[in-house]
Amino acid sequence: MNKAAFFDRDGTINVDTGYLYETEKLKFIPGVPELIKKYNDEGYLVIVVTNQSGIARGMFTVEQMERFNEYMNSRLQNEYGAHIDAFYYCPHLPEITGECDCRKPKPGLFLRAIHEHDIDPAQSVSYGNSERDKMASFAAGIHDYRGVDQL
Repeated sequence: MNKAAFFDRDGTINVDTGYLYETEKLKFIPGVPELIKKYNDEGYLVIVVTNQSGIARGMFTVEQMERFNEYMNSRLQNEYGAHIDAFYYCPHLPEITGECDCRKPKPGLFLRAIHEHDIDPAQSVSYGNSERDKMASFAAGIHDYRGVDQL
């Protein structure tokens, strides 16, 4: 089984400017690219799990979000020698799209990644910036949760 380092995106990897999809606005939180590189070097899969309700709100498209994620990953690779192995996102907002099992604090994104990448939650770690990140992590069996103050 694999071990993984799960990261929320906005407010954990990058500065949260609100419904971020524009590549020119990407600013990494200091020290996070180096932390991702450390996990890469230690044999962890690095996986992003992120709520992206801006899609449901019509603020940006899935394609725009995917383009942003690809840009983020290319900058990590080019500037830090780091990489993200997979991005999992929830495009829903219950009051617009109805309930789902992937919007944090529900663990659906984590559970999908665990299943698809044969990850052992007990050997994994999760970083986030909200109580809902922590709740989703714990519900998926990842009990090593670290807030942004522990980056």
